[in-house]
Amino acid sequence: MGVGYLKIEMRTGGGALPVSGANIIIRDSSGKILNQLKADESGNTVAVPLNTPDKASTLRTNNPGPYYSTYDVEIRHDRFISNIIRGVQVFDTVTSTLPVSMAPVLRTFEQSNLEREVNIPSHGLLTQVGRKQQGPKVQPQVLHDVAIPEYITVHLAHPDSWARNVRVKFIDYIKNVASSEIYPTWPQASLEANIYAQITFALNRVYTEWYRSRGYDFDISNSTSVDQAFVDGGEIFENISVIVDKIFNQYVRRQGHKEPFFTMFCNGTTSTCPGGLSQWGTVDLAEQGMNPFQILDHYYPDDIEIVETNNTISVVESYPGVALREGSQSPSVEIMQRYLNRIRVNYPLIPQIANPNGMFGSDTTEAVKTFQSIFGLTPDGVIGKETWYKISYLYVAVKKLGELESEGEWIDIGEVPPTVVLIEGSKGAPVAQLQFILNTISWFYPTVPSVIRDAMFRATTKKAVIEFQKTFNLPADGVVGRANWDMLYKVYKGIENNVVIPKPLPGTVPPTEPPPPVEPPPETGPPYPGMLLRVGSRGESVLIMQQYLNVVSKVYPAIPKLAADGIFGRRTKSAVIAFQKQFGLFADGIIGPATWKRIVAEYNKISI
Repeated sequence: MGVGYLKIEMRTGGGALPVSGANIIIRDSSGKILNQLKADESGNTVAVPLNTPDKASTLRTNNPGPYYSTYDVEIRHDRFISNIIRGVQVFDTVTSTLPVSMAPVLRTFEQSNLEREVNIPSHGLLTQVGRKQQGPKVQPQVLHDVAIPEYITVHLAHPDSWARNVRVKFIDYIKNVASSEIYPTWPQASLEANIYAQITFALNRVYTEWYRSRGYDFDISNSTSVDQAFVDGGEIFENISVIVDKIFNQYVRRQGHKEPFFTMFCNGTTSTCPGGLSQWGTVDLAEQGMNPFQILDHYYPDDIEIVETNNTISVVESYPGVALREGSQSPSVEIMQRYLNRIRVNYPLIPQIANPNGMFGSDTTEAVKTFQSIFGLTPDGVIGKETWYKISYLYVAVKKLGELESEGEWIDIGEVPPTVVLIEGSKGAPVAQLQFILNTISWFYPTVPSVIRDAMFRATTKKAVIEFQKTFNLPADGVVGRANWDMLYKVYKGIENNVVIPKPLPGTVPPTEPPPPVEPPPETGPPYPGMLLRVGSRGESVLIMQQYLNVVSKVYPAIPKLAADGIFGRRTKSAVIAFQKQFGLFADGIIGPATWKRIVAEYNKISI
């Protein structure tokens, strides 16, 4: 008999806000109550010890099992929909973290009638049969430089079966995949080799557009027969989380090739894949003393290499390459200090750094340690790569959510829903209001995608409406009529009434960048989307900029014409640099607020 641990983390608003005060019950598989807990101010519980089978059972394929224990978790809060998660897996010596995204109750619903049920299936190693991952037979065309995407869209079934899509942060997706594909009790080298393969497999799907080029509206599925396992609402193993934080921006490729290699894999027992990695086989190789690269080289071609990219979408400042610690002094320290001070507005247990001047003193050390403790990192007070990117990602989330709250105050959503019917092609203030409400909901319901608020009912807005309709059991026709407006308001007002988005007190958080203009965005062009657009970015914001640049290029021929495909590749970067040089902007090929505003202004001069 062994002992494992289980802790629960409750967040809302895309992880930007903790949910404190929730009541949690942990039961065994017979329904017996084992523990009753309450979430702390950061939305976390303590790690609870629980009985498990001995670790030795997980290291050999011929062991009949069981390999882990399962427990049920019940979470209740008077402002949020209750969660019932069944089958949470706990392994000997390992801490299982259950991240729970809490959705606010709707305005007119009784909390006691609302429950979200999650049934975690058996571990992916036990359910593989006939895995046949298919990839490019010849060198694929990668449409843009490889960057780590902020999000990946996952189809929750076989690609050809109907199911929901969910939009997940890429780093959280990899943690979930690894926790669903391999046992956390395996040797470190085995775990790392498998995670390299999983990261690379996902990046190959994204950057060769394996599914999207075939007309699908997602990047990858969670079918283990053709892709890799992903359990929506599943647990994350702490040691796997630590590895992913360290290597999430590294991938396998063949020397002389740009694209991530097609790293096919299978369990090697109930499913075999000639030319691919055997998951169980990596355990034996690790026990023989091989390191992760040697294990990968054993299964894949001799000319593979592991490369790292610092092009991480949504992260404004890349890791400087040197760990920051007490005594360090640099602009990078000041960036982290300002980010932490902004994050503490939402997570008040983090102590304030009184003077964010780039000097890493004892108060910065304490702030970093507290941040690390809250978010499952080693609390050593040192900002290494893992802590740098975790702070950066969370800063972006809390900043965007705060900006959305401010935008809502400016729009002033009333109490009575509109009655106007909106369809694709509609435009004007009602569409802008719809888009704002959808964007707010998307922060709390990951099945609803965000849109550009440009007051134009385009195909992407219709897609978001359809996903909203599916999420709330409405006819999925993409038309916003009376019933849709009523439900949009119920959900939006539920968020408004039940979620408190804290604001920094004036003067307590120094700005991390030049403040945006205080006037509302002009009606003559779409507002800046709130994130940098650069190589690797994709979506409607990129498409709009490409279309605008093509119009501007008719007057300024030094700006090359683009294929308006919504993908920010090298040619788009060249066009942006040419535009920036033409108009005296800093020519870095990145579309930030200043470049966005100038592109829109020049487009308007020509097109109006």
